[in-house]
Amino acid sequence: MQRLVFSLLASALLMPGLALAQSGYYEQDDRYGYDRENVTYGYADVLRVDPIYELVRTRVPEERCGEEVRDGGDPTGGTVVGAIVGGALGNQVGKGDGRKAATVAGAVIGGAIGRSIDKNNGSASSGGCRMVEVEREERRITGYDVEYQFNGQKYVSRLSYDPGNRLRVRVSVMPDDQDGQGVGYR
Repeated sequence: MQRLVFSLLASALLMPGLALAQSGYYEQDDRYGYDRENVTYGYADVLRVDPIYELVRTRVPEERCGEEVRDGGDPTGGTVVGAIVGGALGNQVGKGDGRKAATVAGAVIGGAIGRSIDKNNGSASSGGCRMVEVEREERRITGYDVEYQFNGQKYVSRLSYDPGNRLRVRVSVMPDDQDGQGVGYR
């Protein structure tokens, strides 16, 4: 029973010290044994928030399907067919030697026309699917320049988030050691 009372009494006495040590309220300082951190928290009024943008370029593979693809084809077939048709028409026009000349001229003109038509039309085919790389540009927000006011003073900080109308701030107070004497009693 005495051990239980002693344990409870020791626990009650040590708990506040452990709680302060875990909270970081006291930090060790070799000069004085311990030093208070002197930190409080408050809220500042946000005056302005400006997003910071960055232009990001990415190359993304994209599948394209069902596009009609034209190839120039081989114009030989059109040339031959055009020459035959042109020659047959030229053969109908003249008599004697004029017929031979009209046949040759019709074949030459028909071949040229057939070649031109076949070359322009080509053969159209709807291809299957293929992968192509597409370059995309995107504006991304990389942070925010935030202007805020705390205790009558204006400050600007770059944050990774938009804080809204109020910003929680950490206030730390430390003595100014201008004379180089350190902190202590005189």
